[in-house]
Amino acid sequence: MATREWDATTYDALPLPHEQWGQRVLGRMRLVGDERVLDAGCGTGRDGAALLTRWPHVHLIGVDGSQQMINAARDRLGPRAELHVADLTRPLPIAEPVDAVMSVAALHWISDHDLLFANLAAVMRPGARLTSDCGGQGQLAVMTAALVEVTGSGKFGTSFKGVDETRASLERAGFAVEDVRLRPDPLRLDDPDLLETYLAAVNLGSHLAALPEDEHADFVRRVRLAMTEPVIDYVRLEIDAIRS
Repeated sequence: MATREWDATTYDALPLPHEQWGQRVLGRMRLVGDERVLDAGCGTGRDGAALLTRWPHVHLIGVDGSQQMINAARDRLGPRAELHVADLTRPLPIAEPVDAVMSVAALHWISDHDLLFANLAAVMRPGARLTSDCGGQGQLAVMTAALVEVTGSGKFGTSFKGVDETRASLERAGFAVEDVRLRPDPLRLDDPDLLETYLAAVNLGSHLAALPEDEHADFVRRVRLAMTEPVIDYVRLEIDAIRS
């Protein structure tokens, strides 16, 4: 997993489309309302809070690879959630099997989806549902082309999978697949300052982590200027599957 620390405060203040993605995930979960639910890559707890608004008696467990994100989630959720800093490429610190797994905008940070889905399956009871959203094949083509122009190579630290390979990974991990699909969902940010803030906080973190801090602003600006249009061309990979 491309684990790194995040600026959780800046991230949470941005006009993120992630909230809409989270609502789509919640709308597909088919919960009764008293389940144990794992939020895999819970971030600042925004989606977990939305889940608890709909189903206040759910036992929510959140895991994320960033301590800052977990701290922000703890501030937001308080005692309503069990939270862990954890790497999804390693066995998860979940004491009892969960009845459902949700994940929003997280799984594309992991390159080995066979390992990812096996680790999720290991903490799910038979019949538990996996409902997720993440970046999919074709995502960020505009920004990636700009990165190639600026650096000579494209984006790293993420893995945007396609439908067929995702279905195969799920089945190898013991899931019955209901549906896997790609959904184009572009975000246009015409304000150059907002676009640069967004790129730095959300899309270019892995690149910035490899640079001295005094070079960050210039790097982000060069990428922004090289983009052919001020569009974060998201493509969402949506998954609905059942643990066999």
